[in-house]
Parts: sequence; structure tokens; C-alpha cells
Amino acid sequence: MKKYILSTLAVAAMMASCNNASPKMDEQPAAAAATEGIKIAYVEVDSLTTQYNFAKDYTANLERKSTNARNTVTQKGNQLQAAFDNFQKKLNNNGFTSREQAESQQAAIQRQQRDLQALQARLEGELANETQQFNEALRDSLNNFLADYNKDKKFDIIVNKAAILYANKKFDITQDVINGLNKRYKAPAKDAKKAEKKAEKE
Repeated sequence: MKKYILSTLAVAAMMASCNNASPKMDEQPAAAAATEGIKIAYVEVDSLTTQYNFAKDYTANLERKSTNARNTVTQKGNQLQAAFDNFQKKLNNNGFTSREQAESQQAAIQRQQRDLQALQARLEGELANETQQFNEALRDSLNNFLADYNKDKKFDIIVNKAAILYANKKFDITQDVINGLNKRYKAPAKDAKKAEKKAEKE
């Protein structure tokens, strides 16, 4: 189950380092030097994970769900192991009154094992789907913001720095974009978070 939260942070590998400078939205970022009439800027998309509040909230939620799922699978696994140990002990000590009784308990353990495997697959699938939804939501959020942001800035090209071998820092608009995204973002209401936590316990 741990691999899914690791993949969550990797899939979010659109994202992962920090830029400590924090210019205000109304400040002109050092970006837009013109190259032969073309205005270019870049965004360090990796930084969104650590500085964009939406990404931080969603990642924390995925981590919490991954931990809950892992704990559930571990608990069920321990129960299965205890049932198997008990069966083996009774078998070794001739604790069954008949062969049919032993076979019935063995069949129950096998069903328990299949149920555990199905549960693990379902939980992993749910986490994978939520990770995909997160990546899509993050991409849409960034694209929508950049479309509005660029109405005033008038860049011809805005690229992801991860796709560039070298770029002068003056083209960097990362912090300006993060400030704008956070200004737009509305965190989930406390009541919604409480309801979500309650649903996870049930």
C-alpha cells in the first residue's frame, strides 16, 4: 500500500522542491525578457507540491487514506495469520473431531485469504484512481490559472522548467504563479473535513 503514496508523490512529480523567495502578485516577476520579440517564461512545476495549498491538502489527504488502508490490510492480515496458526495447532494436536471439521475450517481460512486479497486490490485501486484525479485536477488548475494570468502578462511561451536543460533565472515566474494559485484556492470547509474523517472510520 506504501507504493501508492510514494507513487502519489512521484506522480505529483510534476512537483517537489521549494523556492523561498515570495514576491507579491502585484510585483512584476523578473520573467519576461524578450528574445527576438518572443516573451518566454518558465514555471518550476515541482514546487507546486510543496507550496500550492491545494496540492498540499490533497497530498495530505492521500497520505491519510493510504495509512488507513495499510492499517486495515495489516489488521486483516494479522487475523488471517492467527486463524491459520490456530488451525495448524489443532491439526497437529488432533484437535478436530473429524476430517470434515478440519476441511471446513481450512475452507474458511481460504475464503478469508481471498477476501483479504480482494480488499487489498480494491483499496489499491481506489488510491490509484484518487492519485489520477489529483494529477488531472492539478493540471487543470494550473492551466486555467495560466490562461487568466497571461491575459495581462502576454507571454508567448510558458514552459515547465523540468523540460529545459538550462534557463536564466530572470525567466522564472514560479513564485508569482504559486502566489496567484493560492490566492484563488479555497480550502475545504471544516465541516466537510470532519465528515470525510467520519466516513473513513466507518
